[in-house]
Amino acid sequence: MDEIMASGRHCRTMKPDTPPEQRSAQGGPAANAPPIPASALSGLKVIELGQLIAGPFAAKTLADFGADVIKIEPPGAGDPLRVWRMLKDGTSVWWQVQSRNKRSLALDLRTPEAQDIVRRLASDADVLIENFRPGAMESWGLGPDTLRALNPRLIMLRISGYGQTGPYRDKPGFGVVAEAMGGLRHLTGEPGQVPVRVGVSIGDTLAALHGVIGILIALANRQRTGQGQVIDVALFEAVFNCMESLLPEYSAFGAVRGPAGSAMPGIAPTNAYPCLGQGNTPAFVLVAGNGDSIFRRLMTAIGRPDLAADPALADNAGRVARVAELDAAIAEFTRSRSVDDVLAILDAASVPAGRVYSVADIAADPHYRARGAIEQIVMDDGSPLEVPGFIPKLSDTPGSHRRNAPTVGQDTRPILREVGLTEAQIDELARRGVIAVPSLPPGPSAPDKS
Repeated sequence: MDEIMASGRHCRTMKPDTPPEQRSAQGGPAANAPPIPASALSGLKVIELGQLIAGPFAAKTLADFGADVIKIEPPGAGDPLRVWRMLKDGTSVWWQVQSRNKRSLALDLRTPEAQDIVRRLASDADVLIENFRPGAMESWGLGPDTLRALNPRLIMLRISGYGQTGPYRDKPGFGVVAEAMGGLRHLTGEPGQVPVRVGVSIGDTLAALHGVIGILIALANRQRTGQGQVIDVALFEAVFNCMESLLPEYSAFGAVRGPAGSAMPGIAPTNAYPCLGQGNTPAFVLVAGNGDSIFRRLMTAIGRPDLAADPALADNAGRVARVAELDAAIAEFTRSRSVDDVLAILDAASVPAGRVYSVADIAADPHYRARGAIEQIVMDDGSPLEVPGFIPKLSDTPGSHRRNAPTVGQDTRPILREVGLTEAQIDELARRGVIAVPSLPPGPSAPDKS
């Protein structure tokens, strides 16, 4: 490896907010390239190690706002998310969201040569993100002590099921388990029934967002101190951090909150109420009438001025004591009306209410379109695909789609040139299966260390 890797120091030759397909031979934007919006994170170099959801979602969020994200994945099949859920031409359409704006470097991390490449990349990176099981990075010589010795400015985000410390650190942990340990799964569903799962991987996504917050905090601190740091995000803690009053209520009163279906215990009235459906399809409307003035408007709108004027219902505590009565009154009003009719009446009364959206409702809603929450991209085969837009909305430096999600190892060759390897050295590593490049057969897949 020393002979292969001996040439050149890493130098950053590509502007992260300029996609490769729009660069000229000299490395700048092509003359006919469309203008690219200013990017808040332009110039931030991020190395993404890991797979599936939590780590890649954190990196995706940074990439959306201009960071140059180098996604390292195993040669061959690459990140398993590529073949999760519904596939188009063999690749998940989810992949087009999770890995947009990233570059792909295919490395077999089991090999010393690949590990050395990661160290070279990390030596002048700003951020490294990984979501392997604790100890995996250290086993490859890529732990924080090693990498921060090479680059004291490096910020390292580590996402795992149970965190890098504690008695559970070595247990395998996925989002569904973390959601249960964090307290969420105990609250979902109907009393006495099987706890239901939120229909998306919410534990992973919450962990990713906490990780992004940690990165931005660490970057702000680095501006003052010049030093990076390690961010330790546990999936279960990210869920637990969103459990609102759960622990204080238990600590103060011994109260153990349980599942309450579609209601919110201790806040009233707020629930899902039945409406007239089409055929045998049930329909519901969500109503949040728990503000004091909102409650009075709600009661007036549904024809119950007596409840609106009842002094015992003037505050939340009084309404909670009579929540069953209030839910029954609202349901009596909604049950004989369609969702559209209920919403028209409550909208006119300025009462927060809404329908239960399916993805078809989302795709048809003009508000989503007006806000740019849905964006249409053109995939590499020329076919259109609608994907979520860029959130949050920034007035001066919004997120942007700069390039489609890469194929496995699509950018291996140019990235390795950036760390100083020659074409002959790159070809030799490809022949040995250390890397994969588009022009040569990939090597074996790396083991799953999640």
